[in-house]
Amino acid sequence: MPALTGRIDAPNKRHSTTYAEVLRTPGAWKFYLAAAPARIGIAMTGLGIVWLVHGSTGSYAAAGSVTGGFAVAEAVAGPQVARLIDRFGQTRMLPVTLLAHAAAVAVLIGLTVTGAPLAALIVTGVLAGGSLPQIGAQTAARWSHALRDSPLLSSAFALEALSVGIAFMVGPGLVGIVSSSSTPAAGSILATGLLLAGGFLLSVQRDTAPPPRAPGLHMSSKRLLHRRFVGLVGTNIGVGLFFGSMQVSVTAFAVARGTPGLAGPLYSITSLVSLFAGLVYGARRWRTAPETQFVLAFIWLTISCLPLIAVHTPLTAAVALALPGLAIAPFQTLSAVLTESAVDSAVLTQAFTWLNSGGAAGIALGSAFAGWVVDGHSAQYGFGVALAAALTATAMAVAVKAQR
Repeated sequence: MPALTGRIDAPNKRHSTTYAEVLRTPGAWKFYLAAAPARIGIAMTGLGIVWLVHGSTGSYAAAGSVTGGFAVAEAVAGPQVARLIDRFGQTRMLPVTLLAHAAAVAVLIGLTVTGAPLAALIVTGVLAGGSLPQIGAQTAARWSHALRDSPLLSSAFALEALSVGIAFMVGPGLVGIVSSSSTPAAGSILATGLLLAGGFLLSVQRDTAPPPRAPGLHMSSKRLLHRRFVGLVGTNIGVGLFFGSMQVSVTAFAVARGTPGLAGPLYSITSLVSLFAGLVYGARRWRTAPETQFVLAFIWLTISCLPLIAVHTPLTAAVALALPGLAIAPFQTLSAVLTESAVDSAVLTQAFTWLNSGGAAGIALGSAFAGWVVDGHSAQYGFGVALAAALTATAMAVAVKAQR
């Protein structure tokens, strides 16, 4: 990948940015491991709702409506919850959001199994999504608090991206296993239990939590309106559009070739390669400026979409789908690094949450638009939508670099 071709510092004790160095940061092991079950729980939540609602109603449309309400509420309300976390601190607000989310999920399960109207299920799904604790944003804020201005910070964010990637590979499969082998509600119950366990373990670790924002710093939230940060949110929307279109296009490709069972394995190839790329990327310190690496990563993402338009067999598709994965984890790491340097520490949790919301909004839009395109044409046209999304994100990355 172009972003990985810059010179690196010769390894020595002073400049080493290995994961071992990162995890020797005081308290790092504790909050990193504490958040692990919570990350898996979050990765399970959306699909768990699909299993829950479909298992009781027999309708994918109903399941999609409730899950859609959940996702939209998370994207819209997440930054507002993060604002309270920045204001009052993680140790005070995290238990509140955990209990609110658990209560909303419990009500959703109760209403679903008792055959409540769809409107009630959607409203409850919205409440569950709006109260979902932003664990990733809070652990990223802890890394920033512990390693601000340190060359280790980039590796810490790479480690964070790696853990999120693993969670989203393990979580969906775990939902399918427990929900299919017991009751449709089991996935949601397990997801909430993991989130509560990890979240409460994280909330009691006060030493590594960023301090609450001082009451007199209300105006600092305007820092989020800086053009550079808006550009970073734009790139996350673009990557979300890419992922949303890829989900639909890969599935349509596999079905059209008479191999629907390959849809999941094919789609997972990009994630697997991304995990490897992130592991390699975060283990080194790259002398090329982060802004330049950011643009190079998106240029590679755009170029890597071109072979997808021409694939015709599952084997060629598998090879082509590996190429975009080289850019994804480095993008996630660099996005966090650039955000940390662009916004005031008093609003950092909000900033990381806005990145997540941008990605979620992009996925929803990308899935809808690619589905419309694929229905009217073919999977190759859906891959064309992914290419357009990558081009859009590249343009936003260039704008971010210009704001340096």
